[in-house]
Amino acid sequence: MALTPPVKEHPYSHLIDTLEDGSGSIKFFNPQKLNDPRYDKLPLSIRVLLEAAIRNCDGFYTKEDDVQNLLDWQQQQNEAEVPFSPARVLLQDFTGIPAMVDLAAMRDAVAKLGVDPGLVNPKCPTDLIVDHSLQIDFSKCAIQNAPNPGGGDGPSQGPSRSIPSRRGSQCGSQRGSCSKASCSDPPASPGRPSVQQIENTPLLCPFHLQPVSEPETALKNQELELSRNKERLQFFKWCSKAFKNVNVVPPDVGAVHQVNLEYLSRVIQVTDGFVYPDSVVGTDSHTTMINGLGILGWGVGGIESEAVMLGQPVSLTLPQVVGCKLVGSINPLTTSIDIVLGITKHLRQAAIAGKFVEFFGPGVSQLSAPDRTTIANMCPEYNATVSFFPVDHVTLQHFKKTSFTQEKLDLMESYMKAVKLFRNYEEPSEDPQYSEVIEINLTSIVPQVSGPKRPQDRVAVSGMKEDFQSCLDEKVGFKGFHISKEKQDTCVPFLHGGQEYQLAHGSLVIAAVISCTNNCNPSIMLTAGLLAKKAVEAGLVVKPYIRTSLAPGSGMVTHYLNTSGVLPYFSQLGFEVIGYGCATCVGNTAPLPDAVVDAIKQGDLVACGVLSGNRHFEGRLCNCVRANYLASPPLVVAYALAGTVGIDFEKEPLGVTSEGKEVYLCDIWPSREEVQQTEEDTVICSIFKDLRGRMEKGNTLWNNIECPDSVVFPWDHKSTYIRPPSFFSKLSKEVAPPQSIENAHVLLFLGNKVTTDHISPAGSIARVSAAAKYLLSKRLTPREFNSYGARRGNDAVMTRGTFASIKLQNRFIGKPGPKTLHIPSGQTLDVFEAADRYQRDGVPLIILAGQDYGSGNSRDWVAKGPYLLGVRAVIAESFEKLHKNQLVGMGIMPLQFLPGDSADSLELSGKERFTIAQPDSLSPRQQLTVKTSQGKSFSVTALFDTEMDVIFFRHGGHLRYVARTLL
Repeated sequence: MALTPPVKEHPYSHLIDTLEDGSGSIKFFNPQKLNDPRYDKLPLSIRVLLEAAIRNCDGFYTKEDDVQNLLDWQQQQNEAEVPFSPARVLLQDFTGIPAMVDLAAMRDAVAKLGVDPGLVNPKCPTDLIVDHSLQIDFSKCAIQNAPNPGGGDGPSQGPSRSIPSRRGSQCGSQRGSCSKASCSDPPASPGRPSVQQIENTPLLCPFHLQPVSEPETALKNQELELSRNKERLQFFKWCSKAFKNVNVVPPDVGAVHQVNLEYLSRVIQVTDGFVYPDSVVGTDSHTTMINGLGILGWGVGGIESEAVMLGQPVSLTLPQVVGCKLVGSINPLTTSIDIVLGITKHLRQAAIAGKFVEFFGPGVSQLSAPDRTTIANMCPEYNATVSFFPVDHVTLQHFKKTSFTQEKLDLMESYMKAVKLFRNYEEPSEDPQYSEVIEINLTSIVPQVSGPKRPQDRVAVSGMKEDFQSCLDEKVGFKGFHISKEKQDTCVPFLHGGQEYQLAHGSLVIAAVISCTNNCNPSIMLTAGLLAKKAVEAGLVVKPYIRTSLAPGSGMVTHYLNTSGVLPYFSQLGFEVIGYGCATCVGNTAPLPDAVVDAIKQGDLVACGVLSGNRHFEGRLCNCVRANYLASPPLVVAYALAGTVGIDFEKEPLGVTSEGKEVYLCDIWPSREEVQQTEEDTVICSIFKDLRGRMEKGNTLWNNIECPDSVVFPWDHKSTYIRPPSFFSKLSKEVAPPQSIENAHVLLFLGNKVTTDHISPAGSIARVSAAAKYLLSKRLTPREFNSYGARRGNDAVMTRGTFASIKLQNRFIGKPGPKTLHIPSGQTLDVFEAADRYQRDGVPLIILAGQDYGSGNSRDWVAKGPYLLGVRAVIAESFEKLHKNQLVGMGIMPLQFLPGDSADSLELSGKERFTIAQPDSLSPRQQLTVKTSQGKSFSVTALFDTEMDVIFFRHGGHLRYVARTLL
């Protein structure tokens, strides 16, 4: 959060310390100067919360009691509420629109009252990523070997065209060009399938096996995006110029979580001469990835992120912190994916919902930065809030490969060590105290394959030979093939390329290295590439009848395989780039040689395929290949070299060189250190260089967008996407005196478990909805309605969509639907139409509900919508805490029935009129009296937890409070 320079009144000014950096001294708040022994025992993630509380202690949002509660974490966990002021906010486009529209409307409001609108800016630095969502209208799908109907036999079907193979021609001359200046290399070698071009796919250079650039595809999508979202992009462009503390990352740079990891992450922030830890809350579910770099952060809803932008901290119950201790050594054959999925499985089995997870122990040092961010990103899989990896030497090595200067790295290390946020995982004396400890022995995570028929049937590589033998013995079923004992040793000789070979049960005939879904981690592909390199250098070969292929998931994979120097070795073993789409997984394997097919049929052999994809059901790859295994890319290469799945890698050699030397898998398997070094030197550097280039160059279409050069935004009142909301209507400099809610009608009479899905608009706009009627009145056709998400910047649409869920159970109606009863007339209307009538008649509204009102995921219109419908209070048996805070933030009273009371026990029909008296001096958790027009009276608790909540409510919500601070 932006820091106000310390003054004498700052209660912790005595903790200010200095560090020397390249440009002089820099200040920081040093919690160690508290001289409190509890600090050294705190988990490092809690230390980050504590530092933020100390630095931002202002006596209003953050108090000295909050600092003490954090220091007393061992006793206060799961009890005390504490504030957290993150260093920055991360917005993606859909949630960014309503937040920035609110700020623009606030500028209008203060300008009308004679205040400089330029004073309205986010108080917390905010990054808004435009490219979070992209609709694909034009695509060029895939390049593959000649496809077949799905069994591997038979001619190619579907339209295809051969790529020209004229020697010396300029590749890509018609639709872009290969990265090479010219193509003079020979086509694919004899015996290998020719590269085929599938219709409506990008061209592949037939000589270099690299994708030919096709700028028109991206340009067409960008042009249509610009046309479809012109208003939104113009508004974002204006925001980037008009607001301070707002950084808009333009289109064509990257998705929000990618940009956060690769460009925005800082580990430390420097503001007003003070250094402090980087931290973030974001409106993207991938925000937790950042914890893998030692940066505390998690996902929040749009309302929460907007509040943080305006200076309000996030409120959270002091969490329990589960220490995940990693011990043991990683099995040499275990890949990063094995480790990530193994750790995720352990954590999923633990009861850690809503808790922080913090990693420690000697095993952490073996994990690379990409490994850590992948594990941190899996938080939703095991329901943790964050998975935090404190900064260590691995983190520093990672940032050395980025745009960080040595001066910045030195400052980062010095500061993190000064405040004890730097970890030496090998030193157990530094281990903090945790709520509980889960120990995971990395040695227990062993490499596995899946098969031979179903992906859920996992087999340890060390037991693969025995497992395949048992499959031959078992009856035909999920795993068995029921091959009689006397036929299990069958060998069938055949000729291929003029040389004799033999096939037996377990012989490999298909080996496909695929980089997609579960194998997209660069370290996995680099491990396979380095293995191929070492195999070639050792003199090993893959038998030529095995149908080998290499299908990178994207051009970036080809790029880093080429940059690291391993791509030629893949090719030498027969793993040539065949394209960028689904191939082997969907049965698009090139036909096997006739001699191989004949040998399999002659011996009734259980031949095998091994691939690193995600589908491998029996007969899927080829109808004569009955056993198929999913394996990591390096294991695909290993089994291809062995030529069989019936091998014990620890005891049997992969092959024999021409000199007669036996070569074992352990002889050529690359070490994790070698893989990580190659990844850092090629992949990481390449990614950051590319991202920096795109940020510096900018996007032509974005650069050419014209936007107004004004302090206040010139609203287009014909717009159906962006318009000023009425949150600031009738804003005055003075706070109005407390006004009781008198003779209110009930807009909705709801039951238990009303979720945010019921309340807040989401998804498509139904053609018979109130929002649809509004859009039709603006002369839009149903095809132009778009979604509620796309129209989040239009309060007229979003208000009409509030409570528009077809699953809403309103007791007034008796059946699901977005309808309610307009009590004065007795008519059944859309919720918006009824609310509009009440507002025109000057009638305040309330909502009656049961238990757990507002449960579910946070949504930015879940409180804004009811506010604009005219709802003044919600009376419920219980509230989801987050939603209760959202109601307070919009000036709506959350009122809770007393224990034992409910609408039913009080015999409320909902058709009464309700009066709720407000005292002149409202206090937190105060009981109020509700009177009905039928003469009944009952008490409720006003769920204001703090004086701050009361102040926000008195001002009519947080937005109006912030606006008044400028008046």
